[in-house]
Amino acid sequence: MKLINKIKNWEQWPFKILYAPIVPVWAWYMIRSRAIWFFTPSNPKLTFGGMEGEPKKEMHDLLPSHLCPVFFNVQPSEDFPVILKKLQDKKIQFPLIVKPEVGGQGILFRKINDKEQLKSYHEQVPVEYFIQEFIKYELEISLFYYRYPNEEKGAITGFLLKIPMRVTGDGTHTLKELILMDTKSGKRIDEIRLQHEHNFDKVLAAGDKYMLSYAANHNRGARFIDLKHEIDDRLVSILDEISLSIDDFFYGRYDIMCNSIEELKQGKNFVILEYNGCGAEPNHFYDTGYTLINAWKEILKHWKILFEISRYNYKKGVQYWPALKGIRFRMQTNKYYKKIKAADKKIP
Repeated sequence: MKLINKIKNWEQWPFKILYAPIVPVWAWYMIRSRAIWFFTPSNPKLTFGGMEGEPKKEMHDLLPSHLCPVFFNVQPSEDFPVILKKLQDKKIQFPLIVKPEVGGQGILFRKINDKEQLKSYHEQVPVEYFIQEFIKYELEISLFYYRYPNEEKGAITGFLLKIPMRVTGDGTHTLKELILMDTKSGKRIDEIRLQHEHNFDKVLAAGDKYMLSYAANHNRGARFIDLKHEIDDRLVSILDEISLSIDDFFYGRYDIMCNSIEELKQGKNFVILEYNGCGAEPNHFYDTGYTLINAWKEILKHWKILFEISRYNYKKGVQYWPALKGIRFRMQTNKYYKKIKAADKKIP
């Protein structure tokens, strides 16, 4: 029975298993392009097209600064008093967010509540990271957007409300019991233990919400609510304006915090947390009623768009990454991700 449930629950399959049946399509695009890294021209100003391993500095340098959180980068070798001085200069207060300069999947993403917690993180993190102000807007959303380079109007294919992993108290059960009772957090008890074990025996009052993670992505147990009915010309025009001003964001996902959907459509009271390039999943097939077959169809639809955009840019002079350059880069990033994943399991 457990095996059958695992097979049915395809949304929790490991990435490689979920994508394995459609890999031949990806290989076909490689053959058609005569390039292993056929996707690299998709977002010409992002390293590797934004598939993986791109520094967040690139995104922040390209996006309008008034639409991004206040942040600064930190080297693990920096003296802690210097970091505190930068916090003061940037007027960033606690709580705040830290995450690696090159990251993903919520790895080493933490909400930091005080100086002691920040000092502990800084002393243990093995890579460059950045400190970002904590955004207090009500909603965190995800918008998958693409635009063909020869067109001024793009399209939004996915719009999600993202709710980070949390449990709600009932006045009876302990935090640990609530975690184990929840369909998503219960499967992540070992991951959660590192940061929250000191509260496991606490009984939450009825209605009290307890945040288990502030990383609002599928890999960290977030829940998604489909907002595709909210997609309209006003929303598309907001992303068109941003992407056209950069002139090189053609395919990827915007992660945004906003006060409300209506205010976002009016172009006010929102902040872009991240722009994820061609490595971004069209994550709107999670938690939103897709069957496995339809999820594969959605992925394939986006791969076709990615191929077409990359091919167009290539014909306009943006070169594919050479095979050896890409192989070396992948080896380097794989080594890097192993390092930060190991650290993620040790740092509260």
